[in-house]
Amino acid sequence: MNKNSWQSRRRHGRGSHQQNPWFRLRDPEDRSDSQAAQSAQDSSHSDDESPSTSSGTAGASSVPELPGFYFDPEKKRYFRLLPGHNNCNPLTKESIRQKEMESKRLRLLEEEDKQKKIARMGFNASSMLRKSQLGFLSVTNYCHLAHELRLSCMERKKVQIRSLDPSALASDRFNLILADTNSDRLFTVNDVKVGGSKYGIINLQSLKTPTLKVFMHENLYFTNRKVNSVCWASLNHLDSHILLCLMGLAETPGCATLLPASLFVNSHPGIDRPGMLCSFRIPGAWSCAWSLNIQANNCFSTGLSRRVLLTNVVTGHRQSFGTNSDVLAQQFALMVPLLFNGCRSGEIFAIDLRCGNQGKGWKATRLFHDSAVTSVRILQDEQYLMASDMAGKIKLWDLRTTKCIRQYEGHVNEYASLPLHVHEEEGVLVAVGQDCYTRIWSLHDAHLLRTIPSPYPASKADIPSVAFSSRLGGSRGTPGLLMAVGQDLYCYSYS
Repeated sequence: MNKNSWQSRRRHGRGSHQQNPWFRLRDPEDRSDSQAAQSAQDSSHSDDESPSTSSGTAGASSVPELPGFYFDPEKKRYFRLLPGHNNCNPLTKESIRQKEMESKRLRLLEEEDKQKKIARMGFNASSMLRKSQLGFLSVTNYCHLAHELRLSCMERKKVQIRSLDPSALASDRFNLILADTNSDRLFTVNDVKVGGSKYGIINLQSLKTPTLKVFMHENLYFTNRKVNSVCWASLNHLDSHILLCLMGLAETPGCATLLPASLFVNSHPGIDRPGMLCSFRIPGAWSCAWSLNIQANNCFSTGLSRRVLLTNVVTGHRQSFGTNSDVLAQQFALMVPLLFNGCRSGEIFAIDLRCGNQGKGWKATRLFHDSAVTSVRILQDEQYLMASDMAGKIKLWDLRTTKCIRQYEGHVNEYASLPLHVHEEEGVLVAVGQDCYTRIWSLHDAHLLRTIPSPYPASKADIPSVAFSSRLGGSRGTPGLLMAVGQDLYCYSYS
């Protein structure tokens, strides 16, 4: 028996030794140095990348677990876990997990208020300037690192919102915000306390430090239907309308609505005339996108259950493309007539708008994720595509080779439709996770630069909606991040 146990341990040790390439590629000294560096790096980023863990869990790990009981490290005793939710304040694993996450969030908020984060280890302005002067950094790399340094110094400031109805600001909760192309307007969808939704446009041109004040332009246009997707539409001029996809309710079918921005605030007095609502009966739309391609002028697309519908607003002509799954994300290319779609099945495919909807020749590109795709973003040169899914994976794809060339780690998502914000001018990628943490990565090497906790307690109803721009408030604005959560709007601007 001793011989057999010794042989099994020997076989187990040999197998684990062969599976780890570090043992073959590095000598013991290099391995110990790399492990020390890796542990230091992991400890420096553990607060940012693992918001669901806590010191209390670590302290209780040495205590034996008892089925049906929870050990409280502060009181140093076991408590019974109560099943179900029929009791008043039951002690369940979910409530314990929420308590740990909340304590972690409060600690990170306190740390952010006390000290400034550093994007990379050993990274500061003096060393970066010295390397640039010595020729070790190119102009492009210097600009990217300068943006990263300023990102690490962003501070949270609350924005004061003014409105003709101040009482509504105290009760209406932000559902989503969406900045226009020039980042001088912010379209908002607010959940009304009595039910339904209310739309508004915030003018960002008055967003100036040190007094951050903006004005909310509202219109009494309510809907009891859920807003599934929204994007800016350029019908009369750039971003003249807002395209909304509304779910059906009872006997009322779903529709896609073009809402003129002039109904809220007329930013082009000489061009805009009093606009009218334009609705298209499109049931069950999951996503939408507006085309700025000249070969699909005045057209928008909607992603439906197992098909894509392309509609011309002026002529009313429609084209339908059948798919094998629900289309949850869409974006038009600008230089080539392609429409990229992300599906619930994990497939990403492009529709060649030059081909008809007959046959199968209209599928130009096919990529695959392991989970439902929630967002697709095309980079400016249109040779790369960024996509995220419901497994929390964010991948950068090379459209020429149809291969994934980079992954961005740390994003959290299980079932929500969460957007990506790609900003090539600043060289950053921004995404809000289902854990309510906003993460900012370097677009060029996928390094996690900063993790921002939500000012509100984490919950499914209070996932922040963000807008990042290199020119908040227009051409003379400064780079920064706007975060809408609950009834409040926050600005993280470059200092």
